[in-house]
Amino acid sequence: MIGLRSVVVGCGSALPARCVTNDELAETVETSDDWIVQRTGIRQRYLADASETTSVLGTRAAQAALADAGLTPADIDLVICATSTPDHTFPSTATQIQAGLGMTGGVAFDLQAVCAGFVYAVATADKFLATGSARRALVIGAETFSRILDWQDRTTCVLFGDGAGAIVLEARPGEGTSADRGVLTASLRSDGRHREKLYVDGGPGSTGTTGHLRMTGKEVFRFAVGQVTDVIDEAFRASGTTADDLDWFVPHQANRRIIEASADKLGIARDKVVLTVDRHGNTSAASIPLALDVARKDGRIKQGDLVMIEAIGGGFTWGAALLRW
Repeated sequence: MIGLRSVVVGCGSALPARCVTNDELAETVETSDDWIVQRTGIRQRYLADASETTSVLGTRAAQAALADAGLTPADIDLVICATSTPDHTFPSTATQIQAGLGMTGGVAFDLQAVCAGFVYAVATADKFLATGSARRALVIGAETFSRILDWQDRTTCVLFGDGAGAIVLEARPGEGTSADRGVLTASLRSDGRHREKLYVDGGPGSTGTTGHLRMTGKEVFRFAVGQVTDVIDEAFRASGTTADDLDWFVPHQANRRIIEASADKLGIARDKVVLTVDRHGNTSAASIPLALDVARKDGRIKQGDLVMIEAIGGGFTWGAALLRW
């Protein structure tokens, strides 16, 4: 059956200017490079300065994605920004990016699903494009998690970094098979009973403060490895594909141990896993588009490749999407 597919036609990314290594972090936090690397695989992260807001990073990533696609802002009619660290409570970061790009038309809004935000945003944009409600979409993951970290808590502050990534999706006709380019399927889940395992202890509607990130690491690890397989298996079933058909697995870059344990459980060969957590740290909703941009630019991801993206975030929220690049 001929229908519309949401095809990736461009990608881009943006990082803050300042790169902070584990050794540099150890000068102010009670930790060490060995401690961090052994537990997380992280070697460095990028931290934003006061001028590098979430919308600034998101705008830069969007500009790079548009340039990669050979398009202008006027060609876009939908902007979705996945973020948990917006510049302001309102207006949305997406509208600030829209303004930064010089766009005067289309629709822009934020989507918040923490680390799973980019997968949720891709799934949402796909609905707009597949139904003909939009023709081209900028899907952005942008975060400045350094703003909500407790820098006295070494169990969390060493994990996160700032950055942004973006893709351009374009509606194109497809045959309705797994050989089509574009988003083949997406599967999303949430379970709000797990709030206390990963959350921010503040907010305008509760404490009137920004708050800091709090996490029970072992519980998050257990849930991530235990639950991630359901959405991925569902994506494989819906598309008629298997792990053997996969060219690249691009998961949320939270922790190397979680990523490798998940891949092993799913039967995905480790040489098919895109890992960037060592260079970026955990950038929440930005981590997957950052990783996609790295793998596309270094030649790993090529047109026609079957790519699985997957993430789990606070709530818990989790999801997976299968794309033919």
